[in-house]
Amino acid sequence: MDLTDLSGFPRLPDELDQAVSRFATHLDTQRGHSAHTRRAYLADVTDLLRYATRHGRGSLAALDLATLRGWLAAQSDRGLARSTLARRGASARAFLRWAASSGLVDEDVSARLASPRVPRTLPTVLDVDDAARLLDAAREWAHDTEGPARPAALRAWVAAELLYGAGIRVGELVSVDVGQVDQAERLVRVLGKGGKERVVPFGIPAARAVHEWLTEGRPELATATTGDAFLVGERGGRWGQRQVRESVHRLAALAGVQDVAPHALRHSAATHLLQGGSDLRSVQEVLGHASLATTQRYTHVDADRLRAVYAQAFPRA
Repeated sequence: MDLTDLSGFPRLPDELDQAVSRFATHLDTQRGHSAHTRRAYLADVTDLLRYATRHGRGSLAALDLATLRGWLAAQSDRGLARSTLARRGASARAFLRWAASSGLVDEDVSARLASPRVPRTLPTVLDVDDAARLLDAAREWAHDTEGPARPAALRAWVAAELLYGAGIRVGELVSVDVGQVDQAERLVRVLGKGGKERVVPFGIPAARAVHEWLTEGRPELATATTGDAFLVGERGGRWGQRQVRESVHRLAALAGVQDVAPHALRHSAATHLLQGGSDLRSVQEVLGHASLATTQRYTHVDADRLRAVYAQAFPRA
């Protein structure tokens, strides 16, 4: 994605338009954010500058704290979620911090901009038994299905096994090529957020699914134009994230467990690793978290649920 191409964004006064273009070039050199995040920053900054222009602040020097607060307040009035407002505030701060460091403005007025407090939510997690039921349902579906439908069942099984067994993200899963899966060592190499590569182990059940998919499922779907894609769709192209989500929802229904999205299998893997005695640093490496604080939220899952059960069941709670 070329982030310096701003053709999809509304036009701004020349000074602001040029500033956004330079900011886009700056973001394109930062490897800590995904392309999706960087694109969102540009959309947020453009929206801020359009708001400022409509309110008589058509230059960077004219931007002040009141304008920033008014912009966020207007979006809050539209009913945007706190998480969205927090992200937009972060976009504005990143832009104005860059503008100040680049000499485009004398002062970073966003330094005094408060962010909405985003309530901490626990990730959706299956317990160990339900996770096992979902994976058993996937394996049984793959082995009970015959004929043209079997490759799809094998694909659903291997996808679920890797989402849980390797704890990888959906986007990472669909981007994997055949050459990135080491069956002998039971390792998969994935490209995570910010273009960071990591190698993740997977267990024996996932290895079995990988072997059957590569020997019996993928050859049935691959075409001359498939290339190296590990997961292949019905038309021979790379399988997409939406199809993975549909597959996991179907497996949850087959297993009779709580309906979950694919990311819940990753959350479940992290929680179960910690329950099993893994240290935080190891789980951080497996999940590819840039910050240990992101991994630490999984340590709260059991404690918070234990408190809820205690409060509900204990007569002296």
